[in-house]
Amino acid sequence: MVRLDRRRLEKLVKGFARVRLLVVGDVMLDEYLWGDVDRVSPEAPVPVVHVTRESMALGGAGNVVRNAVAMGAICRFCGVVGDDWAGNRVIDLLKDLGIDVQGLVREEGRPTTRKTRVEARSQQMLRFDRETEEPISTGASRALWAAVDAALSGSDGLVLEDYGKGMLNKRVLKGLMARAKEAGLPVTVDPKDHVASFRGASLVKPNQREVEQLTGIRIRSRDDLYRAVAKLRRSLGGSDVIVTRGGDGMTIFEGDFPPVDVPIAHSEVYDVQGAGDTSIAALTLARLAGGTLLEAAVIANAAAGVVVGKLGTATATPEEILQFLPAAADAARTGGRTR
Repeated sequence: MVRLDRRRLEKLVKGFARVRLLVVGDVMLDEYLWGDVDRVSPEAPVPVVHVTRESMALGGAGNVVRNAVAMGAICRFCGVVGDDWAGNRVIDLLKDLGIDVQGLVREEGRPTTRKTRVEARSQQMLRFDRETEEPISTGASRALWAAVDAALSGSDGLVLEDYGKGMLNKRVLKGLMARAKEAGLPVTVDPKDHVASFRGASLVKPNQREVEQLTGIRIRSRDDLYRAVAKLRRSLGGSDVIVTRGGDGMTIFEGDFPPVDVPIAHSEVYDVQGAGDTSIAALTLARLAGGTLLEAAVIANAAAGVVVGKLGTATATPEEILQFLPAAADAARTGGRTR
């Protein structure tokens, strides 16, 4: 049985307010068209959505920033957007959060990643994306490094959020990891590609599907998972790894210790959009607040449990996490086991 101290977990969550976090990664503009469906189109066999409202939110690395701020942390952000309307909207949304936008680089001719979702009857009906996966230009890379150099000072830790949109390419990552090492900052990574470029990261958080893609090993059993993560960790130079596994919670691979499963407390799920962003924010803040990897995983499970109960890309406040924390801790105590 996993041993956890509830009061210590609560103290760690309250300690988020003292953490200064730098997030670097692919920012997106999430657009939502909300409406109702009561008929099928006479033009084609598709539902007709009567749009009743529209909303926008920061997505991708921007959603990590949103969650870090909602959880009480002091946050800085560095990223790249296009010189377009969507880029302007991203800047406005960051300003609304109180984020200094000096770390945002604008690349002329590059579209800002924009995802539009049509939601009706509490489910997503359709999504269409406007984006590019081309690497950012040499000039944008240099501007990004300069922005990171300015933001590293005074930060406690760095999150690299890679959505494969061309910003965190090998050239950029080499510069970022070298800067983090020189500054002595722990790095948490949500990877999409270029795993070897993240060598030296403190913690890497892929989901199970990403582990398969990164290692070429299809995971159909626990042994497959262990073999795949072992291969992944060799590429990373031994970084700790947490694999998020949806409804099965997380599995921790830390140092030379045996893997540890951290189950989730089952709750009503309305929408899983952005749950991974919430998880990496909570994991990183909990670690920087002084928590162990197990404690951080339990807190991250609690935070994810909050946001999947909301529609759209959502955030979790410390108060909401504290409400969900007893259930998350109980699930880890009764279902977690070390091998």
